[in-house]
Amino acid sequence: MNAMQATRLVAAREIRVKLRDRTFLISTAVFLLIAAAATILPPLLSGGPSTVAVTEAAAGPLRAAGLEVLAVPDDAAAEQAVRDGDADAAVVAGPAVLAMDDAPNDVVSALSTEPPVRLLNPDAVDPVVAFLVPFAFAFIFFITSQTFGVQIAQSIIEEKQTRIVEILVAAVPVRALLAGKMLAGTILALGQIGLVAVVAVAGMAFGDSGGLLSLLGPAIGWFVPFFLLGFVLIASMWAAAGALVNRLEDIGGVSMPVQLAVMLPFFAVIFLNDNVTAMRVLSYLPFSSPTAMPLRLFTGDAAGWELVVSLALLLVAAAGFLLAGARVYEGSLLRTNGRTSIRTAWRERETLG
Repeated sequence: MNAMQATRLVAAREIRVKLRDRTFLISTAVFLLIAAAATILPPLLSGGPSTVAVTEAAAGPLRAAGLEVLAVPDDAAAEQAVRDGDADAAVVAGPAVLAMDDAPNDVVSALSTEPPVRLLNPDAVDPVVAFLVPFAFAFIFFITSQTFGVQIAQSIIEEKQTRIVEILVAAVPVRALLAGKMLAGTILALGQIGLVAVVAVAGMAFGDSGGLLSLLGPAIGWFVPFFLLGFVLIASMWAAAGALVNRLEDIGGVSMPVQLAVMLPFFAVIFLNDNVTAMRVLSYLPFSSPTAMPLRLFTGDAAGWELVVSLALLLVAAAGFLLAGARVYEGSLLRTNGRTSIRTAWRERETLG
């Protein structure tokens, strides 16, 4: 079998094993539930417009405001409708608004005379959305790269610990073995994110967030290639870290640089997302650009050429880390006499098939 066939074989096996893993299936279900709850529940829990009991003559402004009008013959009937629970509020002569125990703000607003408002920045993003969107991009990349990266490292360590790796490399080229694991992790990560995105978009559409969807569309589209290259970069580091040790208990000692490479950009994007200069710098750094650059596109701060340049820099960095990770992986995969240093793995790479 050639290297391509071996890579497909390893990737297919890794995917089959993971799809039978209850932990993976449960975590995917939890992500989908969170995405559905975050987008569907808010509009449901907010309730619909208030029902207002009012005479037909005074119903015009209330209908224009989108309120549900319950036409009644007189003020006494309007008050009785509120007491009976048939209406949330009533408008009687005065005018006065009647309610049982909570002031109906939407009714009061409909009856109030508001001064004209002129927005100096009509395209500004809602503050809540401005916080949630960067958090969502950073959280998705952080959790996914950590979860699947750790799984790649654990798979490598388990094969070394059980010595099954010696059988595998006798039948499969070492680089094909690594490529298969990386390919499987990337496919699973993209599949999980794709499902979450579909559920979230459906939830936003249900909640009538069409304006938000139109803003998020281009950012999500660019997030996919940025995520793909960023994941390859991080997964390469996890693969190299896993190959350096022989026991799962030792992974913490070699994974600190990988943990920092994921955690520091996560917190930087979260806390500096309103700093234009900081975000511009972060959008060109390989470890933070997968989240920072799509976010700048969402806020309208990134030009088209910046996206291309940032993606090209990330591609070069991902390719470099992939080659370096493959060399460390090859040089330490069959070393089972304790922890291997990066220098030793780099210099003493085994020649395997």
